[in-house]
Amino acid sequence: MTLLMLAVGLVLLTVGAESLVRGASNIATRLGIPSLIVGLTIVAFGTSAPEMAVSVAAAWSDQADIALGNVVGSNIFNVLFILGLSALVVPLAIGSQLIRVDVPLMIGASILVLLLALDGHIGRLDGAILFSGIILYTGFQIRQGLRERTSAADKADAGDQSLSSTRWWIDPLWVLGGLVILVIGSRLLVTSAVSIAQALGVSELVIGLTIVAAGTSLPELATSVVASIRGERDIAVGNVVGSNVFNMLAVLGLASLVSPSGIAVAQQALQFDIPVMIAVAVACLPIFVTGREIARWEGGLFFAYYLAYTAYVVMAAMHHTALDLYGTAMLWFVLPLTGITLAVLFARDHVNGRRKANGG
Repeated sequence: MTLLMLAVGLVLLTVGAESLVRGASNIATRLGIPSLIVGLTIVAFGTSAPEMAVSVAAAWSDQADIALGNVVGSNIFNVLFILGLSALVVPLAIGSQLIRVDVPLMIGASILVLLLALDGHIGRLDGAILFSGIILYTGFQIRQGLRERTSAADKADAGDQSLSSTRWWIDPLWVLGGLVILVIGSRLLVTSAVSIAQALGVSELVIGLTIVAAGTSLPELATSVVASIRGERDIAVGNVVGSNVFNMLAVLGLASLVSPSGIAVAQQALQFDIPVMIAVAVACLPIFVTGREIARWEGGLFFAYYLAYTAYVVMAAMHHTALDLYGTAMLWFVLPLTGITLAVLFARDHVNGRRKANGG
């Protein structure tokens, strides 16, 4: 019965997010907002609605490990699994705004979460700081969208006349219906995940980092993969980056505000999972800059690292005897080798760029 509740919860989250994204995207198209801004805001915030619903519901029930694990695990899943899989399907082009503004903001927000969590607790004041960040970020994106609104509106008018023939009030109904379904699905998911954790003797943090995080990220996965297949690469990448920023600032911020006692931060999350989230965000910058795209091999690298991270989390939960050896190999061999490779590619890209600028 618990597994059935989990499955129904995941299905409802996916259906609710699809409804929400459809309505929100149509509204954005009517208003002539550019595709990258749509990906970073409307689509990203919409597909992050499951994370919002689950983490807030968990925090309200004083289940801090699931609330925090969902955010941290979802951010790691979004970059490594979703961007990795999307780039394996089609190499993803990277816009200059992502490199100059949005990825540095994602890195900054990740570091801010760590700083606020250093005392082992993310309280209501910390939550207010985080939530104020999403208000500023959204305001910035709206301003950027308004600057490009005229040209984007012309493209929308020329490329898609289907929305003009539909009634405008249908789209808000999609949004409202999606939110209602998300609330129901999140409740089922949190309840079943806690039951599974208790039955298996696994911590709620591990369940939040794996099952719940992957489940609530299904809308981002579906959206980014479909967008990459259809050639909407701005939406594919913007969806992930915008979702990560939203998760840290809005989801974790609101969850901290509604929690009766704030979000307690487990030592495992503080010493391992949050630093991994920061490392993943930082890794985006050199990969995005080199060639201004995520190549297939880089997507494969992301994907492989997600499998390695998940293996570590599972082994740690099982107290596996090979955990120390596995962790040492990752720390002293795999990660440095990857860092050196990315540094060489970054330097080569920089040199090639200077040669082109000098006419060589």
